[in-house]
Amino acid sequence: MSRPEARSLFDPVDRRLIDHLHGGLPLVDHPFAEVGAALGLGEDEVIERLRHLLAQGVLTRFGPLFHIERAGGRFVLAALEVPPERFDAVTAIVNAQPEVAHNYRREHAFNMWFVVAAESAAAASAVLARLEALTGLKVHAFPKEREYFVELRLPAQPAAGDSDAAE
Repeated sequence: MSRPEARSLFDPVDRRLIDHLHGGLPLVDHPFAEVGAALGLGEDEVIERLRHLLAQGVLTRFGPLFHIERAGGRFVLAALEVPPERFDAVTAIVNAQPEVAHNYRREHAFNMWFVVAAESAAAASAVLARLEALTGLKVHAFPKEREYFVELRLPAQPAAGDSDAAE
């Protein structure tokens, strides 16, 4: 996406909304109304702006982050070495598994990476074994050993005199 196109996807109000939401969503009965009140917007406008930002790809995700391990679950990052001629077929197999959160292609020997989210370590292992059986490929599993949190707060609003700062 070119810079002029990126600029047209959201306006200064959207930038203020994104900045405001970086710290989290209020845990109240009507969080979008509270966010709107803080920004001088109505609840419906906040919701519509978020829908628009998601539809335009400015935001790729809007939702909670869970520590699945605290509930007994397991996240596993995994990789496959998929022959190029089988990539689409293997993608369909991987994506058909309800425990697969997402996958992506990489220019590397391990050219397909995906995340398994399961109710337990045993369930995650079962998904990985099932994928090996279905694809005939070795699944390389990289279970999370430790979690790190780094909050990166980049302002969505351009700095004074810097029209490219938000890009």
